[in-house]
Amino acid sequence: MSTVDETQPRGERRVLYVVVGAAIGVLMVLALILYRSADQSRDAEARADELIVALDDAGAMVTPSQDQIVNVLGDDGGAVCANPNDALSRATLQAQLANGAAGPGARPVISDRNILRGQLLIIEIYCPDELEEFQQYVDDLTTDDVVGS
Repeated sequence: MSTVDETQPRGERRVLYVVVGAAIGVLMVLALILYRSADQSRDAEARADELIVALDDAGAMVTPSQDQIVNVLGDDGGAVCANPNDALSRATLQAQLANGAAGPGARPVISDRNILRGQLLIIEIYCPDELEEFQQYVDDLTTDDVVGS
């Protein structure tokens, strides 16, 4: 086994260590200044609590936990608010309002009028600027009281 002798002067190594340490220190300070996740988390938790209360007031039988809502919707509504009035979003919604069959057996159905209440509440809380247009779309759907209370 052989060892390599250090040929670099001690002063040069010290300068290198100081420069690298200073760069790491500056990056750590910048990271702490720019770190905003805690604020987003508090906002997400507040909105999740607001949604839970709204779901309870609307008569939901089961409401998700705050952690579940925060993980799915975050502080901006997640996929629900990405563009709820987009043609693809509406097509996806209509595909979910079907009889559950696959292929040629899939048929649209008359859904219960309360089935979209949760999505409307999410849009109302997380992206209220999209609510009016989405509410108009929901009002144009054919619904009825098909689920007993």
